[in-house]
Amino acid sequence: MGLWSAVFLWFVMNTRNALNPIEKIEAMIAPSLADMGYELVRITLTGNDKKVLQIMAEKADGTMTIEGCTEVSRMVSALLDVEDPISGAYDLEVSSPGIDRPLTRQKDFERWAGFEAKVELEQAVDGQRRYRGKLLGLKEDMVLLQSDDGAKLELPFSDVRKAKLILTDELIAASTRSI
Repeated sequence: MGLWSAVFLWFVMNTRNALNPIEKIEAMIAPSLADMGYELVRITLTGNDKKVLQIMAEKADGTMTIEGCTEVSRMVSALLDVEDPISGAYDLEVSSPGIDRPLTRQKDFERWAGFEAKVELEQAVDGQRRYRGKLLGLKEDMVLLQSDDGAKLELPFSDVRKAKLILTDELIAASTRSI
């Protein structure tokens, strides 16, 4: 590798980390979370003057206790104190995904098949970016959704900007059965 290639590679790697603290935080905490028996659901960093770093995590069975949140918070706080990936002050919040949870991983779309969800895409499909309907699962990296009018839709998982379950009586009943 030539000198300019090495300089360019260093610049790309350091610029990317500087511009995307979420990826850096995920890389830092995901292995420790896994060692503790937790899975990372989502990381968000919001606010300008008063930043809030929110970590959503759960056990493999989808549960999370207050004690688990405390345990994860202590571990994440210790790692962030050492690496300091966020410039300036911020508040750390650790929580479960909740009943009307975000759907962020492919397995979420499989696990919550049969429940109502909202899905927003980065790129429009057939002129539409926002969808609502019953999740039917995932097939070959396509989110399967049945719209309220009965149409079966295939939405590219790679284009999902955000998705979440809709709070319904059916979802509440299912969550209370699993507690």
